[in-house]
Amino acid sequence: MKRLALFALALAATLTFGAGAFAATEIKLAHVVNEKDAFHACALKFKEIVEEKTGGEIVVQLFPNATLGDERNLLESLKMGVVEMAIITGGPIINFMPQFGVFDLPFLFASPEHAYKVLDGEIGRKMLADMEKNGWKGLAYGERGFRNLTNSKRPVVTPADMTGLKIRLMQNPVFVDAFKALGANAVPMAWTEALTALQQGTIDGQENPINVIHAFNLNESQKYLTLTRHAYSPNVILFSLRKWKEFTPEQQAIMEEAAQAAAEYNRDLDNANEAAWLQELKDRGMEVVENPDLAAFREAVQPVYEKYEEKFGKDLIEAIGKVQ
Repeated sequence: MKRLALFALALAATLTFGAGAFAATEIKLAHVVNEKDAFHACALKFKEIVEEKTGGEIVVQLFPNATLGDERNLLESLKMGVVEMAIITGGPIINFMPQFGVFDLPFLFASPEHAYKVLDGEIGRKMLADMEKNGWKGLAYGERGFRNLTNSKRPVVTPADMTGLKIRLMQNPVFVDAFKALGANAVPMAWTEALTALQQGTIDGQENPINVIHAFNLNESQKYLTLTRHAYSPNVILFSLRKWKEFTPEQQAIMEEAAQAAAEYNRDLDNANEAAWLQELKDRGMEVVENPDLAAFREAVQPVYEKYEEKFGKDLIEAIGKVQ
């Protein structure tokens, strides 16, 4: 009986320490926005799917609110393998991978559906594959969305109304050139710095999709919103290529599938809620220009296309426009 009891204790100890021997692999997944943002919903969906499908072999730790650095720093951390994953706005990627800037050309995409077909198709997949040269494994495109202008000074209906406005932009040369063409005083800066600058009034405005304007309560510092939809911004779900190679092919397949599912969840969330978010902003006191003179805006940014045609390739720009 005593031997049986000792055997049972030994078995229990083996099982206990054996479980520890197969400790889960942890992945740090970082982004720079808050928990109300669609980026975080995307991250949560990825975490849910990966942890379920790997049976807990992989555990995803989320780090929102730029706790692991701004987007430029995160891109460097991915390259070095310090951070395993990040959800990054497309704009900062240009600083490392200039050709990605083609997606930021103003008024390039006609609709969300047009953008999804380009990004999920041959053009978008090739761009993800090219990211490996920078030490990143591109998994999927989620969504920041169509970007709109806010400011604290006046309603903007035509490009002339933008003259002299200090507008925060992503650290992205395409955006800077586009807003200079529109007559604004373009001020590139990290998002974490922009929030303080907006509150203090050192800049007049910014441009972002409705989901960001709503999530960050920008109505508190921004009286005017214009639905310019001047550019479509994807986000990119990225993995450190150095860390990616440490996983088995089966684990990699699960994470690729989870990233695409999370990206589509991100898009669906934006599309389902944009009208309600816009109405809430109106209810909070924002004055919304719903029908600006978009023909005048498009005409004003034509020099941007002329500048970047050679850099991105006229054929590629035309190919994006032809995707149905």
